[in-house]
Amino acid sequence: MIWPMLGLALCATFVQGFSADTYMHKAAYKHQFTKAVGGEPEAPEFWAKSAQDSLSEKLKSDRRLGEAKNVIMFLGDGWGVSTMTLARILKGQEVDKVGFGEEGQLHVDTFEFSGMSKTFCVDAQVADSACSTTAYLGGVKTNTGTIGVTSDVQLGNCTAQKIPANQVSNILAWAQAAGKSTGIVTTTRVTHASPAGAYAHTSHRDWESDIDIPLDGKDCEDIASQLILREPGKNINVILGGGRRKFLPFNFTDSESQNGEREDGKNLIDIWKSKNEPNVNATYVETVDDLKNVDAAKADYLLGLFAPSHLAYFHEQAPDQDPTLTEMTEKAIEILSKNPKGFFLFVEGGRIDHAHHDNEALRSIWEAVEFDRAIKKGDEMTSDDDTLIVVTADHSHAFSFPGYNVRGENITNIAGYGDDTLPYATMSYANGPGNRTFDDGLRHNISNDPIHTLDYKQVPLVPLDSETHGGEDVMIFARGPFAHLFTGVHQQSYIPHAMGYASCLGPGLTYCSDNKSNSANYAISNISLSALIIISIVSYFCR
Repeated sequence: MIWPMLGLALCATFVQGFSADTYMHKAAYKHQFTKAVGGEPEAPEFWAKSAQDSLSEKLKSDRRLGEAKNVIMFLGDGWGVSTMTLARILKGQEVDKVGFGEEGQLHVDTFEFSGMSKTFCVDAQVADSACSTTAYLGGVKTNTGTIGVTSDVQLGNCTAQKIPANQVSNILAWAQAAGKSTGIVTTTRVTHASPAGAYAHTSHRDWESDIDIPLDGKDCEDIASQLILREPGKNINVILGGGRRKFLPFNFTDSESQNGEREDGKNLIDIWKSKNEPNVNATYVETVDDLKNVDAAKADYLLGLFAPSHLAYFHEQAPDQDPTLTEMTEKAIEILSKNPKGFFLFVEGGRIDHAHHDNEALRSIWEAVEFDRAIKKGDEMTSDDDTLIVVTADHSHAFSFPGYNVRGENITNIAGYGDDTLPYATMSYANGPGNRTFDDGLRHNISNDPIHTLDYKQVPLVPLDSETHGGEDVMIFARGPFAHLFTGVHQQSYIPHAMGYASCLGPGLTYCSDNKSNSANYAISNISLSALIIISIVSYFCR
């Protein structure tokens, strides 16, 4: 009898101790949380109700079928999952001022359907923006550094680049073939890798101007020339971004007192302006005020080159007279929407990537918030009934979100302390240029660093001139006709084929061809049924 009694006593003691420890832990956490963010954690009922509300909304979501007259593809360059999550928190804290921030919402979070994309290249586990743009716009995976060509083309092989069989068509060209209007909008140079995927075929992403091409490849056409002089580039209705110097001769000084780069003497901007004929309105702009003054009702073509190179980061755009991504997106949709046959628009938040490469985490996250604002504008200006919106990234970054900060903390704060007693930040890079020299053999102490500033470079694990991309899958979000095609995990090259299906574009399977096939099969079935009925009747009377 003594052993059962002793066991019961020990069990009671353990339970009592465990309950006390748990209570103490909860009490300590609640005190820490309240002290840190000045509020109380939500009651359990809050989370249950929140889940039920979300479930009710989800159950209302129907799959939309029917042809997508318009397609807008939003591409966040380097917009990985960590970047997206931190952008949600920052937006919740600094823009929407919702609760503690973490429970905030990006606009893209409201999209009914989501999936993931595998981003590797033919020759690499981790993608660059060149091979990836060929995948998500052209539907074919290819080699690192090449754009709009198959994997038969090696980096820098000019001869192979010019072979028509090696050139990949894309959804923008498919849209033009169907009589739709087209546009590209970016915060980078319009000749940069991502937007170039909409119109260029090149064996080297850096061949943006003729001066960029080495002597042994001079008979290959540069990316800027392809945009202005070749299809489908010359037929694009709206082109907005940076990169003015790639279009101007080296001895030409632009409106910002910057010289062009071209050695061939071509002024590609003037060549583009020659579109301006009696029955064609082609407008060229260089500032945000010029852009706002464009009458969308009258503009057939719009070229906006707002900077010699990339547009300024979001917080520096106003002094530079650069438009925001949202402003450019709005004007593009106003112009393209005039076409009764519809449009295809590519919009890139390109400088998310650039800030990451510099280890400037806070700046990159703000660029991601602005990217989401442009998505919201595009969504507000269009209808889910006839417009498919797809949002994704070309690749991620060597960027992480380590624990364990208290909920509601500023994302630039110190997250914790290592075993060496030195602090580490909430945002972290595996590599990059933000490295500091060691202090007495220890890692750099960030305690006195200006960690809350936009240009602060997070201290990476490995020093590199430029932080690298990350190879993990990236998200795809979709809304509109056939948005459900983007659920699940897909190759990145699947994306334009699915967009083409929904919008009846391209040489592959489409909703329209499916409908015709189904109608034909239905008609054949009806004929067969009628014949069977007639045969049955004849057989009956001829017995």
